Amino acid sequence: MTADPVGGAAPCCDEYARLSRRGLFRSAALLGATATFGSAVVTTSGSAPAAAATRSARNVLVVLSLRGACDGLNLVVPHADPAYYTARKRIGVPKERLLAVDDMFGLHPALAPLLPLWDSGRLAAVHATGLPAPNRSHFSAMEEIEDADPGSAVRSGWLNRFLGADSYTSPLQGVHVGGGVPPASMYGAHDVMSARNVDSVGIAGDDQWVVDDGRKRSLDLLWRGNAGPLGRTVRSSFAAVADFAPVHAVPSGPRNGARYPQGDLGSAMKEVARVLRGDVGVEVVTVDHGDWDMHSDMGNLEWGRMRSNTTELAEAVAAFFTDLGPAAANVTLVTLSEFGRRVRENDNWGTDHGFGNVMFLAGAGVRGGRYHGRWPGLTDAPDADLLVTTDYRSVLSEVVSRRFGTSSAQVFPGFSPETVGVMA
Repeated sequence: MTADPVGGAAPCCDEYARLSRRGLFRSAALLGATATFGSAVVTTSGSAPAAAATRSARNVLVVLSLRGACDGLNLVVPHADPAYYTARKRIGVPKERLLAVDDMFGLHPALAPLLPLWDSGRLAAVHATGLPAPNRSHFSAMEEIEDADPGSAVRSGWLNRFLGADSYTSPLQGVHVGGGVPPASMYGAHDVMSARNVDSVGIAGDDQWVVDDGRKRSLDLLWRGNAGPLGRTVRSSFAAVADFAPVHAVPSGPRNGARYPQGDLGSAMKEVARVLRGDVGVEVVTVDHGDWDMHSDMGNLEWGRMRSNTTELAEAVAAFFTDLGPAAANVTLVTLSEFGRRVRENDNWGTDHGFGNVMFLAGAGVRGGRYHGRWPGLTDAPDADLLVTTDYRSVLSEVVSRRFGTSSAQVFPGFSPETVGVMA
């Protein structure tokens, strides 16, 4: 594998292989103070107040990150652009197999579980989205997308700024599900929580063998008078665990006939649905799904990682909205990936790091059943990219302003969004 000419000289696959371990420690260094109870983690900058009493969330934003740079050209196929099939003779998706076909685009056939959302106007795609300039480093591009405030020295992610737009403060407003530290988009002054699953949220060691909440009382005594960042975080964590109690009372099984796929994403989305049914004031949920870094073995419709990843993605999202039932009327889901892939397939049945990509939006407020964005056209040059015609922040600005009534200027400082038309 050759070095990537943009965004760093390290071989791309080696870089991404180090993502879990290196990214974990790097993110932990940025998070300030953390407190861990069970496998749940509450993070704070050290200046945020303790958790307030919970409230019901009117609307919820779920951000699903497709880690590793998904190939948007094979998720939403530009079948009418002749360069697509010229550049992808082996891995291109045949037009006759595409779903929801219009004059230019069609969906990968593995997205079939999402067709009910598409046909009912609750799923849309925005093509040729991304960063304003190419950045082919996984680490750098993820940080740039999740910080979303170029040039600023303040360590604050766009979702944390979104959560801080009003005076209400509780770690339960922002929850990362699936384990690990929250993404950089959630880092900032506002407390947030990360948990592998619902059952992991609790005080470690506080079990049936501890009499009269002795562990809790001991920890409370230890940290009650500590004025430092860790003391504030521990008290905030205690309050968050207590406020999370209604979620534990929610049955763990899916509802409404929903069937989640096997795998990390299906498990995470099932937990997200359970959290939202608990109605403890969660306003933002983040979930990660990978690995989409397919330099090799992307395959075609009969085999390969693209088919399996896309199937898992579609089945998990479809099951999630089915599981929610009427509560889905308050939930908007957005997918993000750090960058797209090159137009031309490589010799290993894969594609290399590119530029423009596709974003999906599903659920409440989405003007669905259609493809949005301005198509720039493709070329078959060896290093050709899908160019970006819509800054990803314009899509997110429309979500936060139209669906949630939050000033996009507060969430994306200094950025002037263009109208995309994907949100009603």
